[in-house]
Amino acid sequence: MNKKIASYASILIILVFIGYMVYDSVKPVKDIPERNASYTPADLKDAWEITKEFQVKDGGLKAVAVSTVGEVFIGGSSFIECLGADLDNSAWKLNTETPVSALAVFNDTLYASTMDQVLVIDRTGKMINEFGPFEKGCIITSISSNAARIAFADAGNRLVYIIDKGGEVKTIAGNDDPRFILPSAYFDVSLKQDNSFFVANTGHRRIESRNAGGSVISQFGSAGLAPENFCGCCNPAHFAVIPGGFVTAEKGLNRIKILNEKGEFVELVSSRNKFAPAVPLDVASADGKTIYAANPDDSKLYVFKRINP
Repeated sequence: MNKKIASYASILIILVFIGYMVYDSVKPVKDIPERNASYTPADLKDAWEITKEFQVKDGGLKAVAVSTVGEVFIGGSSFIECLGADLDNSAWKLNTETPVSALAVFNDTLYASTMDQVLVIDRTGKMINEFGPFEKGCIITSISSNAARIAFADAGNRLVYIIDKGGEVKTIAGNDDPRFILPSAYFDVSLKQDNSFFVANTGHRRIESRNAGGSVISQFGSAGLAPENFCGCCNPAHFAVIPGGFVTAEKGLNRIKILNEKGEFVELVSSRNKFAPAVPLDVASADGKTIYAANPDDSKLYVFKRINP
């Protein structure tokens, strides 16, 4: 009986989470009257362009990661797939029992998250380990790895976990001040080699650098519509660390941009687009020269390159 109750409770949590994400993606956004609305100054152009699109046909697209050797990993409603850099061939595809929320790759290992678990997959597509479920009410929205640790962001409990490669929890950030403020289920993390990490504290519209225990080292970002700011209630919705800085993606005003290591604005990747305002694109880049963006709204993977490299 207890197992049945636990099973029903898990199903209920999943349905509530899915319902919330659907609502969050379709609810009206104040001050964004049109799908392709842009607040970019007329003299500031997008410096990147879409050079390729890949349509996902077998399930909704949610996440993207890219390796240093050019492999592109995508995940979504019930799958993880490894594509070549040209996106024209599939090396392997793995079906999952539950939706994939985030992906990260380190060396020859792929890390995927579901709502409450971490999946470990080798380069051939073989599942080699899985960890979790973790805290009750866990909603994993982002995952990252270095040589010795894995970090994941739990939007349900507003926590960042750092675990070892055996799945043992080493530290949890967010239980004590300064806490994370999350108006919606967008919460990205990127683990550094020394186990400190970058994290999007979206309610404050900023990216923070924190040590493994959760203390803030530095931060950047402020609220606003200007290209150097983050607009709306909860941004940046997604970010990726690249050589020399960051790629960030926003919701509400759906734009992708480049910031330097200090968080200063460098250039726009995409601002004059027709992406759904309330559905931000997950972003990934290994070299800062090619940006991959996964769009859950149309289940397309977009490839961006600089117009004048």
